[in-house]
Amino acid sequence: MILYENSLKAGNWLFRWRSYLPLLFVPILISGLLKFGYPKDSHTYDLTWEMLCMSVSFFGLLVRCYTIAHVPKRTSGRNTKSQKADSLNITGMYSLMRNPLYFGSFFMFLGVTLFVHLWWVSVIYGLAFWLYYERIILTEEAFLKDKYGKDYVDYANDTPAFTPSFNNWKPPSLAFSFRHIVKREYSAFFAMIASFTVVEFVGDYIVTGKIIIDKVWLCLSLGGFAVYITLRTLKKKTKILHVEGR
Repeated sequence: MILYENSLKAGNWLFRWRSYLPLLFVPILISGLLKFGYPKDSHTYDLTWEMLCMSVSFFGLLVRCYTIAHVPKRTSGRNTKSQKADSLNITGMYSLMRNPLYFGSFFMFLGVTLFVHLWWVSVIYGLAFWLYYERIILTEEAFLKDKYGKDYVDYANDTPAFTPSFNNWKPPSLAFSFRHIVKREYSAFFAMIASFTVVEFVGDYIVTGKIIIDKVWLCLSLGGFAVYITLRTLKKKTKILHVEGR
């Protein structure tokens, strides 16, 4: 029981700081980048690999976006001080697995770790993610069980925690909202683009010994930053992105 209580306590602390997990992984990424090299010493192969890595990350972002598009207000939030759940999400992506947002986040940053071409970097990331989020999920599920009782227990018994089960699919209870996606996920989109851009520039410098300004990545990063500033301003200063009940 003491171990369980300690795990819950750790989970509550990690829940508050879960957005900063990628920062903890920076030293590992740096050590991996020190051994960075182009696949088969070919920049063309490197570009192909980059596109594959970005596809993995965009897959994760799409999972998050589709999940967010259908969730009601005060659920699946970015709150950091305490658990909140005014309703129990069991349809849409939540009918496939209990933690679709964390599932999406895993793939978003898995793509970044694959970018450095070293298998052990991605393996360490996977283990760190599992250890970190296992305790967060334990804490969240204890909260949901206390609040919703048998309804949550029945849902949890029928729905995998992290591996999608398409046999359980239930259509979302709320309509798709693009504005809600934009309002909630613009920062995740920019963080992903910024991460790829930094790794690209640093990797090229390590291989060539000089700073290479890749126009494609420069445009992506500047465009991503412009989108980030625009959407953040709209969110903070206007109600354009507000959706009633979301």
